[in-house]
Amino acid sequence: MAETLKVEPRPNQGKHHNRRLRRGGSIPAVLYGHGEQSVSLAVAREAFVTAQRHGSRLVELQGAVNESALIRDLQWDTYGVDVLHIDFARVSADERIHVTVAVELRGQAPGARNGGVIQHLVHQVEIECLAVAIPEKLQVNINHLELKDSITIGQIELPEGTKLLGDPTAIAVQCVEPAAEIDELAGTVEGAEPEIIGRKAEDEEEVEEKKK
Repeated sequence: MAETLKVEPRPNQGKHHNRRLRRGGSIPAVLYGHGEQSVSLAVAREAFVTAQRHGSRLVELQGAVNESALIRDLQWDTYGVDVLHIDFARVSADERIHVTVAVELRGQAPGARNGGVIQHLVHQVEIECLAVAIPEKLQVNINHLELKDSITIGQIELPEGTKLLGDPTAIAVQCVEPAAEIDELAGTVEGAEPEIIGRKAEDEEEVEEKKK
């Protein structure tokens, strides 16, 4: 079920007005799409943060406008902490859209228990699905992943009606043998003369003998 966000009109625009809006606890936003005119809006920061925490991508806007929208893009501050601006895109319930979702690993690979190293190579993928059926994330079960085995993007289990976009042969996760450990005791460069304990003292004695 989509989160509901109350929105207010934002008649004044520009950096000065947007800063004042943020100080008042709201986030400036814009709604666009479907060939209709863009609408400048303001969203309560607290309500939006709650929707983010729930992983919402599709929201129901109420107030200045009353329609479904996709959170299409977010502009963050320099530190990636606060949202400075929101782009909402109009969508309909039966509309198929392209979105990027996270890929999460689940389980414990037998290969890892046998000394292998799990490499999570793909952390997000692009999919096509209904606007009302956007998955929060895709889970990859690695309980069967043995040493030297891999799972491709095309092998990721998808919700019904969801289509994977991109190269299905790309490796999403694999279990590889650990890299050979460097022998700290064999750190000499090939061809270099190894240091001999006591050589420095012997060389100094030879120099002193020549001086006499």
